[in-house]
Amino acid sequence: MSAQPVATLVTTDLTVGGMTCAACVNRVEKKLGKLDGVTATVNLATGMARVTHPADVGPDELVATVEKAGYTAAVPEPPKDEERSAADGDEPDDVRAERDRLVVTALLALPVLVLSMAPALQFRNWQWLCFALTAPVAVWSSWPFHIRAARGLRHSTATMDTLVSLGVVASFSWSAYALFFGGAGDPWMRMPFTLVPSVSDGTVHLYLEAVVAVPLFVLAGRFLEARARRGTGAALRSLARLAAKEVAVRENGTERLIRIEELRTGQVFVVRPGERVATDGEVAEGSSAVDLSLVTGETEPVEVGPGSAVVGGAVNAGGLLLVRATAVGADTQLARITRLVTDAQAGKARAQRLADTVAGLFVPVVLALAVTALGFWLGAGADAQAAVTACVAVLVVACPCALGLATPTALMAATGRGAQLGVLVTGPQALEGLQHVDAVVLDKTGTLTSGHMSVAAVTAVPDGLGRDAVLRLAGAVEQGSEHPLGRAVAAYARRELPDRQLPEVDGFGALPGRGVRGRVEGRLVEVLAPDDEVPAALADALSAAETAARTPVTVWVDGTAEALIEIGDVVRPGSYRAVERLRRLGVRPVLATGDREAPARAVASALRIDEVHARRTPEDKAELVLDLQEQGFRVAVVGDGVNDAAALAVADLGIAMGSGTDVAIGAADVTLVRGDIEALADAILLARRTLSTIRVNLVWAFGYNVVTVPLAMVGLLNPMLAAAAMSASSVLVVANSLRLRGWQPSPTGRRPTR
Repeated sequence: MSAQPVATLVTTDLTVGGMTCAACVNRVEKKLGKLDGVTATVNLATGMARVTHPADVGPDELVATVEKAGYTAAVPEPPKDEERSAADGDEPDDVRAERDRLVVTALLALPVLVLSMAPALQFRNWQWLCFALTAPVAVWSSWPFHIRAARGLRHSTATMDTLVSLGVVASFSWSAYALFFGGAGDPWMRMPFTLVPSVSDGTVHLYLEAVVAVPLFVLAGRFLEARARRGTGAALRSLARLAAKEVAVRENGTERLIRIEELRTGQVFVVRPGERVATDGEVAEGSSAVDLSLVTGETEPVEVGPGSAVVGGAVNAGGLLLVRATAVGADTQLARITRLVTDAQAGKARAQRLADTVAGLFVPVVLALAVTALGFWLGAGADAQAAVTACVAVLVVACPCALGLATPTALMAATGRGAQLGVLVTGPQALEGLQHVDAVVLDKTGTLTSGHMSVAAVTAVPDGLGRDAVLRLAGAVEQGSEHPLGRAVAAYARRELPDRQLPEVDGFGALPGRGVRGRVEGRLVEVLAPDDEVPAALADALSAAETAARTPVTVWVDGTAEALIEIGDVVRPGSYRAVERLRRLGVRPVLATGDREAPARAVASALRIDEVHARRTPEDKAELVLDLQEQGFRVAVVGDGVNDAAALAVADLGIAMGSGTDVAIGAADVTLVRGDIEALADAILLARRTLSTIRVNLVWAFGYNVVTVPLAMVGLLNPMLAAAAMSASSVLVVANSLRLRGWQPSPTGRRPTR
């Protein structure tokens, strides 16, 4: 029997309109999930649905399914030029329309609220004036709620809009009955106002204040939510604004301006001082300092010159640069960062999935409770006024909106803040994993160390030529060398010398197995491997180099040993503080490397890491992770190379250095964009704060309904106050999430001494 072919799955994003609460999210996900092989994750805060489906299920079918559920849907298109202003911070048309509706509603509602709440201001026929002002609010202001409620009714579903619409209709209908048939239309009628419903005094009360208060507070709450949700996505929009729209290309000595979409790999473009680098590339000509703070979170400008890699979105802070494009469009680092942040915001934490499940049952349960309250009060012999009051209060006070906003708003704020700090997470599962990590396996080369040969120390002979003079001569000779040790010495000399210029070398020659020699300014300069003739003044430096597993070379000038230079893969400056911060956070550091025992032990000793595993193959690293997991540890792996990919994949959490290979980044759950291991502690602290914020949001969202719905059922909650409380609950959840935008990592302890 032949095997059935596996269906190819693709992912499509949809913009979904008309969602107002977690019940809407639950319904859209269920409708899409009924299609064969289709799964969907819907985000209330962004209005986006991420749908994974077989290739034979087209976008049109997905859109039609969402529309059958009573909502609008479309496949998003790239923004046109005239639409970019909205992304730059201007209000979109729909937000502007909601604001206008809110302003008109407020102008109509305020006189009604004042007259209803202040009996001393009630004049002859005041109630009829209020009724005239209330009618447009009940119809025009509440029209979006009525439309969405009717659409849900057609599809046999109920949402937050159903509750709001029913509350407005019930209050307005009762008030109309009271005015025309219940005696409340008497010209000199006076109506007292109490925060808690009171026993009837024989006159049928009006609920005009509830009719205007419900849409007023709900519209105000949703407007504030929309503004706040745009705030949580501010970091993502700031990333989008880093992308250049035009670029100056230089070809055959001439310069022309083209759209960024027309730029191709290999073309050379111009970056003037103050301009952004249009795309990832390599400096062809010029030198400058570039500011990467908005792209990778790196606070210090980075010096670049011919051959240096530059990242699209970085700001040129110095001289003119000619850059050869190495990646364009979706392949650039900026595009990958934006894509990772967007993907992270589309996910859901485990707690949010529970909240969405509850929200799917929430509205039907509330409707049942409202009917129960109405029947109970009438059955207990209470007058119709008290029964209607309790029923309307239950409809109005219930709020599943906060449940739907609890996680996505926190995720949007946290992932955006993380991107600003140089930390990219793939989703809520990665945040949850970061929170619980208690052991981290650290690669050495390229993670804790710089990953390339550099000068670690220079020790000059006392009473000799002096450190700078010897370094200048040694760097001059090594300019002609292609050996990694020679390049390291020459680069270090250029960087350390005040004028960064090295003299010319004559008669350069390589001594196989020993070093190089040449004449500089008339002197014979030799840079050689140490031998038995090393003077006693350099013996201690030679011993220290061997202990640290560094490669020593001796500089001889005219036959006299003048200095010893130690070369090796030096520890990143941030690694000392990073390991100490991890230890203080309760995370056990473990060093695993494919390098030799001596350099591994030297790095571990410098960083005070007790557990060291040297000469580990990729398979050995993965096995080490499994061993730690069997001991009960929740393990994170930090690496930057192909040899780390297997360990990253089997770990509870994989963390890649942003300077690492695409294979390592692809296998990781978290990427440290700025290539600084200290960002790992920031990531753990951010994860803990984010998950704490989500828990507070959910506790508030559940607790609010648990407390207020029973109060409304027993007649202890005025419908107007119920409307205000319902709107405030959602705003408070979003405001709590917004606090993450200003979160700052606080170092745990001082920098350890070396």
